[in-house]
Amino acid sequence: MDFFAGVLGWTVIAEPGGSFSGWVGDRLAAQVVAGEQGWRVVFGGDEARELAGNSSVDSGRVLHGPWAPPPRHGEPCWVELMVEAPDDEFWTGALGWETRPATEDFVLFTSARHGDPRSVAGRLTTTRGQGWQTYFAVDDLAAACAKVSELDGRVLLEPTTVPTGVIASVEGPHGGSCVLLEKPAGWGGAWSG
Repeated sequence: MDFFAGVLGWTVIAEPGGSFSGWVGDRLAAQVVAGEQGWRVVFGGDEARELAGNSSVDSGRVLHGPWAPPPRHGEPCWVELMVEAPDDEFWTGALGWETRPATEDFVLFTSARHGDPRSVAGRLTTTRGQGWQTYFAVDDLAAACAKVSELDGRVLLEPTTVPTGVIASVEGPHGGSCVLLEKPAGWGGAWSG
């Protein structure tokens, strides 16, 4: 928690049971739950339930996503599902999403839940890491990568331009990785338009 708070500028609050929450101003950016590993992605929906791949649905107010205010430094700003064998039908069926092919290996999941269709998440076919990859907004990617190194983390992928925007992949000194996205205009960076 200290590593990500240092890189992303979170205000950390201790929660019951040894958990912590990270805040950006008045918005919850992340919750670290004792005993859980990796990022747990929570999507908005009508009925709270568990999904595959360390994700779930909550019927409460969505704090981050395509209909939320633009992401601030340190807030979640995108998620991508990394898989070897795509199962888009599961996600479209479970969440009422549509798919829109973007490249040969990449699909956008879109939703019209609150009006016009917007990009909700991406799916990348890859043999590298599997599961949901969480992106966080940063104002200055070079400065954030320097902070990662200063706090004994590793920059796994140096800043590079991808269709989402300018990103870097980082890992904390005790594990836990995420992607940093520089100055996203909205949820999904370049996909938000």
